[in-house]
Formats: sequence, structure tokens, C-alpha cells
Amino acid sequence: MKRTPPVQVGQTIEYTITGQGHNGSGVGKVDGFTVFVPLAVTGEQVKAKITLVKKNYAQAELVEVIKPHPDRTEPLCPVFEQCGGCQTQHITYKAQLEMKRQQVQDSFARIGGLPEIVVHPVIGMTEPWRYRNKAQVPVGQREGGGIIAGFYAAGSHEIIDMDACQIQHPDNDRIITAVKKIANELKIPAYHEQTHQGILRHIMVRIGFHTGEMMIVLVTNGKHLPQKQELITRLRQQFPDITSIIQNINTRRTNVILGPTHRLLWGKEYIVDTIGEIQFKISPHSFYQVNPTQTKVLYDQVKKMARLTGKETVIDAYCGIGTIALYIASSAKQVYGVEIVPEAIEDAKQNATLNGINHAHFEVGAAETVMPRWLQQGIQPDVVIVDPPRKGCDSTLLDAIVGMKPERLIYVSCNPATLARDAKILHEKGYEVKEVQPVDLFPQTGHVEAIALIQRKIM
Repeated sequence: MKRTPPVQVGQTIEYTITGQGHNGSGVGKVDGFTVFVPLAVTGEQVKAKITLVKKNYAQAELVEVIKPHPDRTEPLCPVFEQCGGCQTQHITYKAQLEMKRQQVQDSFARIGGLPEIVVHPVIGMTEPWRYRNKAQVPVGQREGGGIIAGFYAAGSHEIIDMDACQIQHPDNDRIITAVKKIANELKIPAYHEQTHQGILRHIMVRIGFHTGEMMIVLVTNGKHLPQKQELITRLRQQFPDITSIIQNINTRRTNVILGPTHRLLWGKEYIVDTIGEIQFKISPHSFYQVNPTQTKVLYDQVKKMARLTGKETVIDAYCGIGTIALYIASSAKQVYGVEIVPEAIEDAKQNATLNGINHAHFEVGAAETVMPRWLQQGIQPDVVIVDPPRKGCDSTLLDAIVGMKPERLIYVSCNPATLARDAKILHEKGYEVKEVQPVDLFPQTGHVEAIALIQRKIM
């Protein structure tokens, strides 16, 4: 018999939070029915109002914390509760790290059927603020006129105007604030999502943490950018260290931020930053981790788990612009990278040349197609590294990896649920998870990165 949910929209409930969801929301049960509520902490007794009811769960908004948790703290950001950029500023950082470790552990137990897996404490940051090297904010029109720019409120397209974000590099804030002010003064119209009118859609800023290089990308609805030269002049006067100013043209009705066409307005088409001793060219479309401090920590853990001696052949599937492949290249005999995005592979090749690395081979294509072909060509990897998107690895890719019989697979994941799912599949195919090391790349948010060492069983 079909069960009717025990709650309805508009109803106010009192219940106990028993865990944290993947997005940082508190989660608990009402008559056995799951209810998520943002801003609540595990162990708290809360009053919440139901806002959405689905077949298997409901969502609510927090009305009152009846019994607060000792780890609840005052958020640093004044618009934290309105903005959707962070989810866990109301929880002490120590508790955030334990919450994330538990999330990974629970995923392996519940989804992977592997409750005995060793999940180490999360490697956090000494200073878990101002860590992001990239900001991309939507632009809108204030009622009564004037440009606003900021992050969307959670679950909406309402822009929360702001001049400072506590997880962004300070230069990102300064540049976005300046672009807003200059665009207002030059009367450059903001884009209106509903009518598809206006010009300035998004402001993107990329900062080289270790080089100090700065890129500004102005995303416009069409080729025309009014007062272009005056805008460039004022930005260069205010920020003499700017390396690159780019116009990106996006005329589509879409949530995708960047369009396919770039125009260089001033400077270079890229900036350079480093991870350890390796330099990387970063263009507007490049995927490059947003927390450079923790990225090095992450890659050092990958290298540690790979146990490279200089004699190994390594394949980096989902290699992007070659960051992991090139970072570990000095410890390997030969490195291969595969990525489905042609521009990323072009960047990877340029980054190999930039660093004088001549034993790295990069190829465009789906990893599950390219890797079996490499195997036919006699390429036998000792180690395979994967760093897939949130949806995890395609089953055909897992089959291809198993077919190549590497001794070790290093699985870097931004989604513990799909990591656990894929670990279960690999377990059934002769590979076992030896250990999992979470790394906090995104403090003050519900996201966690985890690295799993998965080893071929000795038959």
C-alpha cells in the first residue's frame, strides 16, 4: 500500500536532527519520514515549517532552535542565512570536519555496503577562510536602478548583493565591487534573465594565489559592450596588477555561465599559477581547483597513495588540463592523460611543454573508449588515477580499468555517494578499498573531497 507522507506543506513540526545531508542541511525523521532543514545541526531539537513534500522526503525552513548544539557558532558573514554560497558557517570548523568524515563513512556503509572501510580524519585548513581563487557572480538590476552582483539565494535565482565574501580571495571582492561601480557609472545595463535583455550577465575573476596574476572576465549578452575602452582604462588604473581582461559572449537562455566565444580586451589570454613546482596556464574555461592551498595537500595525498618509484606507468583518466598527471610526473616513468574536452587537452599539452615534461602523453576522448585502445597498443598501467565529476565513473570506464589490471587505483571524488557506489562495483570485480583520506577543499560548505586507495586483490 502506498504510504501518505505524514507532513504537509505549511505544517510546523518539532523534531530532532539526527544527521547532516550532503549539502550541509540537518536531517531527521518524523514518523519514519525524512525531513531536511538547512541551518540545523546534528543533535538539535528544532521547530521547522514544511516547504516541500515529495514521495520519500520533505524540506523545511528553520523556525526555531529549541535545544542548540554546543558546536553551533555565530556565522562570520552577515548574509550567510540568505546567500547560497556557504552552508555550514553556523557550525564550528572542528565540527564541520568531523561531519564531513562521518558523511564519507556513512556513504561507504549505506551505499557501498563496506562499513569496515578506514576513513581517516579530514585534513582541514589552518585558516579556513578567504581560500577561493575564482569568483563568478551573476549581475542583476536593483529596484529603482543600479547594478547588483552577488551569489544566488539558496534554491533560487534571487541575487544577494554583496561587496565581501568570507571564502573569496580579497582581490576577488575588490575587483567585483569595482566592476559594479564602474558599470553603474558608465550606465552599462545589467542582464535581465526573464526578458533576455540587457548586457552584463556575469563577472568572473581568477587569481593566481602564488603568482599574483589576475584575470577579469565580463560575460555579455551579445558582442556589444558599451564604453568598453573607458571600462578597461578605469580597471587598469584601479588594478595595475591585472594580467588579463576578457569579454565572453553568451547569448543563450541558459544557466551555463560562459558562452563559447572569448574576446581579449587587454593583456594575455591566460594567467599562470603554480601547484608545488608545476606551473599551469589558466584560461577562462580551464578547470582548475578553486582552493590552491588544499589542492597541493590533495595531490600530495594522491602521490603518497600511488607509491611511485619512478618505474611506473600511470594513467590519469578525467585529466582536465593535466594538473594531477603533471604534478606526479616526476615520480613516474610514463604518464598518460585522457579527457573528453579538446580545449582541456590542448591546455594539458601546453602545460607539459611549459614545465619541460616530455614523458606525458595526452589524448582527447572518452576514457572508456581510449583506455581499451591503449591496452591493445601494449600500454599496461601500474596505477590508474580517476577524478570524475559528481556523477562518478561510467560503468564502462570501470570495466576498462579492471581490464587493464593496474595494481592500484587512486579514486579522487567530490561526491562520497558515487565514490561508495563505484567502490562497491570495483569490490565485486576484484579490487578492494584499503583506505580513504578526505580533504577539506571547501570549508564553510557541505562539500567534501575524498581520495580512496583501491588495490587489486591477490587471487
